[in-house]
Amino acid sequence: MFHAPSSAGSARFWVACLCLAASMALVGSYVALSKPLLAVFPVLLLAWLRFGLGAVAMVGWVRKPAQEPPLSGQTKGLLFLESLLGNVLFSVFMLYGMKLTTAVSAGIILALIPAVVAGLSAVFLRERISRQTAWGIALAVLGIGLYAFSKQEQTIEINHAVKPDFFNNWLGNALMLCAVVCEAAYAVIGKRLTGTLGPKRIASLINLWGFALSTPLGLWLAWSFDFAVVPAGTWVLLVFYALAASVGTVWLWMTGLQHVPANRAGVLTVMLPLSTALTGVWVLGERLDGLQMLAFVVALLGVVLSTRQPAH
Repeated sequence: MFHAPSSAGSARFWVACLCLAASMALVGSYVALSKPLLAVFPVLLLAWLRFGLGAVAMVGWVRKPAQEPPLSGQTKGLLFLESLLGNVLFSVFMLYGMKLTTAVSAGIILALIPAVVAGLSAVFLRERISRQTAWGIALAVLGIGLYAFSKQEQTIEINHAVKPDFFNNWLGNALMLCAVVCEAAYAVIGKRLTGTLGPKRIASLINLWGFALSTPLGLWLAWSFDFAVVPAGTWVLLVFYALAASVGTVWLWMTGLQHVPANRAGVLTVMLPLSTALTGVWVLGERLDGLQMLAFVVALLGVVLSTRQPAH
């Protein structure tokens, strides 16, 4: 269980929570603003460009600090899994899962992320879940699940519409569940990595793995893609997307994980759908109804409860 007996430790804890919340809020904002990019670039080409731009931006972060121990075989394996699960497979499972199932089903399944993070952290990190944290997780799951129910039942369209049927729904839900497990594993493995590596080093190394994994298909798609037709504004948005997805969110998340247990950090993933919705309201002119606002209040109560320091 996490303890913060001193005022300095408490300050570090709250700064870490702010970093985690900011990371998820940044994810939500670039998810909401990535629609124009997906309308121009194929998904896998976009991923390759993202990792490539991220590698250029973090070239100074790759070098091993003098005080850091040499990478062990286990650490190298964890870095590979962190990139494979959190960067590559999560995106593939989520995109194709949302294509096959309904928006409501996808939202409800994604709401399970805090609970799955808590479960994996208990098994692999031996983190104990306090009653207070458990209630916070329950409220976070309830809030995001309620938000999913409040949304109009529809099929997510990516490239072309797919009429959902029983098999598509079943397969789509299974893929979304795989995405949830990948995201939860990303949080748990990240917590393990922060014990030996700094946030900048982790962000740069897992981005390099993502670039290596996406390069074969990225190069193949780039060979036949007409980059000359891409508007200047889209290139600016691409740079923002790459810096946010590969640099900012990962660095903030790993910085926060240094001082917060993974099971508490998982609750802060509720900031992702909240940020996505608010970005839609402020930038895209969308509207929130009363039930959706209530759902976010419930989810935020879960965050408050999970991050509140217990009395000593």
